[in-house]
Amino acid sequence: MPWPGASAPPPRGRPGCRWLCPSARHMGRLTESAEAGSGAQAARWAGPPPTLLPLTPTSPGCGATMASSDEDGTNGGASEAGEDREAPGKRRRLGLLATTWLTFYNIAMTAGWLVLAIAMVRFYMEKGTHRGLYKSIQKTLKFFQTFALLEIQNEESVVLFLVAWTVTEITRYSFYTFSLLDHLPYFIKWARYNFFIILYPVGVAGELLTIYAALPYVKKTGMFSIRLPNKYNVSFDYYYFLLITMASYIPLFPQLYFHMLRQRRKVLHGEVIVEKDD
Repeated sequence: MPWPGASAPPPRGRPGCRWLCPSARHMGRLTESAEAGSGAQAARWAGPPPTLLPLTPTSPGCGATMASSDEDGTNGGASEAGEDREAPGKRRRLGLLATTWLTFYNIAMTAGWLVLAIAMVRFYMEKGTHRGLYKSIQKTLKFFQTFALLEIQNEESVVLFLVAWTVTEITRYSFYTFSLLDHLPYFIKWARYNFFIILYPVGVAGELLTIYAALPYVKKTGMFSIRLPNKYNVSFDYYYFLLITMASYIPLFPQLYFHMLRQRRKVLHGEVIVEKDD
């Protein structure tokens, strides 16, 4: 899910450059502005500033640019200028590698969830019922989601979160892929910021119902629980862990949901959202 970015003041000693802090799950940009004066004049003043190139949010070069020091502004030298000339090339390579990796990752995840969606549709068309759906796709599902650790006791609730997860993830990873390629179709953007209105509550309802239905089985069998005494002298009760997990939905889900609503107004309607400090 995209998270709002925050602007940071421009680095000291670089009056001609502007820093735009990238938001999580969105492409960030470092932009370059021309500075007055010729290259020969700039070389007499601490060497030319490094060219700031477009980087992805996860690119190591992004952090390296922010970490560069400008305190040696009066100590010009040939070696210093040489390092500045090498830095843009390194950032370019790191940015390209990160973008390539993220692109292939998001394509793979989109394809994986599409495969899962097709398997669900085929199962229902062949069987005419959702009974047994989970068992037929659980191996594929476990590869993409670790939530499938529960002993499934309620097939109806499973269908709720499976449909919600599948549509949400296909939309989300498609959004990331096209954003990385700088070619985002409007429909994908529209779907990213509209489908969640229904899918998020449906998915949460399915998850909570599935956990609730599994509680008696977990308590009876001691599933994933660690009892004392043991050589490590630690204990863990999976039953109470699930209860705490269910309770955590109360404060966490509204925050996520209303954040997405604010993002929807900002992205689709151009509203300026002012975040209030707690």
